[in-house]
Amino acid sequence: MVRLATSNNPHFSTSDVELVRPGKSYSIDTIRYFLGNQQKALYFILGRDAFAEIEAWKEFGNLFSICHFIVMARSGFEKDTSSPKLPKSLVPHFRYVPRKKAWIHTSGHHLYFKEISFLDISSTKIRELIQKGGSVRYLIPSEVEGYIQKHRLYQKGL
Repeated sequence: MVRLATSNNPHFSTSDVELVRPGKSYSIDTIRYFLGNQQKALYFILGRDAFAEIEAWKEFGNLFSICHFIVMARSGFEKDTSSPKLPKSLVPHFRYVPRKKAWIHTSGHHLYFKEISFLDISSTKIRELIQKGGSVRYLIPSEVEGYIQKHRLYQKGL
């Protein structure tokens, strides 16, 4: 479904590297994989809720040395992007640069905090609408909607 959702956008590509990797898949390993297979800078995009838990991630301190981060403010979390709360263990490794609106890691990689317009769209809501026979038009790409219908996904009793 991700391939279908992004197939018409030349700026997106998909990868199954985490699906085919044996054992647990950690972000640090995935980033290293992509760094070894391309020359472009990498940007890791995640929600503020996930970022709040980053100290529990495998080798979390090394993540900021190998790629840029964009942390998206989600509903229910602090939205002040000018003074976000960095985990205490990261504070000594970053400095804020107002003209860039970014935190700069000692490695030179950037950490951005961005607000997003909140749209009440979630996979849970999509599944609930489909189970109730409701419309998901404009909530997901038509290709994905067709796939869900064809394979009778998320329907009540299935």
